Amino acid sequence: MPASDPPVSGSLAPDPGPGVPERLIELRDVRKSFGNVFAVAGVNLHVDRGEVVGLLGDNGAGKSTLIKLIAGVHAPTSGDILVRGRAVRNWNAGRSREAGIETVFQDRALCVQQSIVRNIFMGRELAGPFGFLKVRRQVEEADRLMREIGFTSKVFSPQSIVGQLSGGERQGVAIARAIYNKADLIVLDEPTTALSLTETEKVFRFVRAVRDGGRSILFIGHNIHHVYDIADRFVVLDRGRVVLQVEKAKVASAELLISFMEGVAHPVAGELHPLAMGTAA
Repeated sequence: MPASDPPVSGSLAPDPGPGVPERLIELRDVRKSFGNVFAVAGVNLHVDRGEVVGLLGDNGAGKSTLIKLIAGVHAPTSGDILVRGRAVRNWNAGRSREAGIETVFQDRALCVQQSIVRNIFMGRELAGPFGFLKVRRQVEEADRLMREIGFTSKVFSPQSIVGQLSGGERQGVAIARAIYNKADLIVLDEPTTALSLTETEKVFRFVRAVRDGGRSILFIGHNIHHVYDIADRFVVLDRGRVVLQVEKAKVASAELLISFMEGVAHPVAGELHPLAMGTAA
């Protein structure tokens, strides 16, 4: 890292003070354009330690581009990205991972014909000085990670083949891999898509375990009921802009979020939704 760049390490960040959660990442007026089209147009967003933030928005709202900005796939056209209170220049995928951010995209990037332990350690295997794999150590660590996020069934072990797992359990393997990669913030892109109610609840259990362990989740979803059930705070995007940031305590039901988003998509002159007025609690 060039000497002129601010550090990414949280150990050098200012102390947020007692009772104030650590701000893992903050985006300030971040924009991303492709030619003359702004996919993200001045987004202000933050994620604090130990919370689940639900990111909502219709198709074309800019969610995918925003995810790729956070993951470092795209660099912002303008604006600032702060990691633990420090601005970071030359943002890219490497710096995102150095900042403790791991992204689980919809395909999960799993090798379904390989075991759980091989998927967790793929590309970051534990090896001795002569290059021999520390197989027993990897199995022990994979078993610990599985227990940490809530794999309670004795049917599965670190040696189980991923292809034999259900959709929700595969999501759990991807989350365990992110934790092994020392993630403080895990971005989940549509983690409950095409899952049954039972499998969705498995994903929710994994997410709650991650939050209870002091890590954070940015949960992106189209199913507003799913996002409402799991998130502590909601951020709604529309055409590249944040149109709502609200704590769950101020939203009485998922239906209130749905009606707000319907109003954003089909605004009526002179009408202001209770969430937009801050009077919905």
